[in-house]
Amino acid sequence: MDTTQLLKGVLDLAVLAVLRDEDGYGYDILRRLRSAGLDDVGDASVYGTLRRLFQAGTLTTYVVPSESGPHRKYYALNAAGRAQLAESGKVWRGFAHTMDQLIGETA
Repeated sequence: MDTTQLLKGVLDLAVLAVLRDEDGYGYDILRRLRSAGLDDVGDASVYGTLRRLFQAGTLTTYVVPSESGPHRKYYALNAAGRAQLAESGKVWRGFAHTMDQLIGETA
């Protein structure tokens, strides 16, 4: 199965989830997603998702100066982002449960 197609549908949820406990800048978020097992996630997809989530009002941003290289733009969940994470998590768990039942697996 091509996981890149699955990622398109859940990348928003994955990005919100990695920002739940700790703010992060673009490359850091990408690294955390890959460390979690989403090896096929693309750089452009993550940066596009961050921009879209920010424009939708679910993330806030702030800039942190860097001693080596350009300043880093950090992303953080706000109240709307936490609500979106909770709602999307419920939807995902329901969908995953349905798929587990369809393919004969139980959680």
